[in-house]
Amino acid sequence: MSSFISIQNIKKTYFRGRKVAKEALRGVSFEMNEGEIVGLLGVNGAGKTTLSSIIASLNPPSSGNLLWQGCSIYKNLKAYRKIVGFCPQKPNLDELLTLDQNLLFAGRFFGMQDKEILIKKRELIESLELEGYKDALASTLSGGYKQRFLIARSLIHSPKLVVLDEPTVGLDPHIRHELWKIIRNLKSQGVSVLLTTHYLEEAEAIVDRVCMIDQGKIKATGTIEEVITSYNKEKLEDVLLAIQKEENK
Repeated sequence: MSSFISIQNIKKTYFRGRKVAKEALRGVSFEMNEGEIVGLLGVNGAGKTTLSSIIASLNPPSSGNLLWQGCSIYKNLKAYRKIVGFCPQKPNLDELLTLDQNLLFAGRFFGMQDKEILIKKRELIESLELEGYKDALASTLSGGYKQRFLIARSLIHSPKLVVLDEPTVGLDPHIRHELWKIIRNLKSQGVSVLLTTHYLEEAEAIVDRVCMIDQGKIKATGTIEEVITSYNKEKLEDVLLAIQKEENK
């Protein structure tokens, strides 16, 4: 695999007036490869959502850089955004539109022709098992199907990088496992996936590598086996607990 995305010393500081309110990210650096699933792991408030929104180009960093194939994304954000699909933690659907209509407008947003959108819509609706819901209003969908819908919308333009921010929070185990299959399928198509989660069993089931973040800093990166070995622990959960104890000293 070749280097695809390089996150370089990203910092994000929020201010209240002239005073620092929060240092959400404190010098985050790691690499993503093509066709790789990277799990960004940490407890709530660790900085996962802030970092994922920066990688999705929705939120600018206070400092640092993000390279795509060796070049800063900020030199050509329009081109970068065309290769990124983003699935937010909280559904932001237009609930007055049907699934079919939402996908149509999402495709047009990315400059796709209607004929191209039609082909991609059919493909996504079939692969995500949404055939019976394409004419349903988004407001009528259950949590699991809303999540499938969000993933479909993020994939309409055939992105090369998909950012999934806590995509399985609040879903029952069956739906979570179905979404894991979808994520694995993206990898099989050569798509790079950044998955933020605090479900350790989710990471163990589907990711190639993990980046463990705590209080805005990356504390460990590598395969799950490498991270467990580096902390001389038996389980990923033990590593997470050890990291939290380090920060609380």
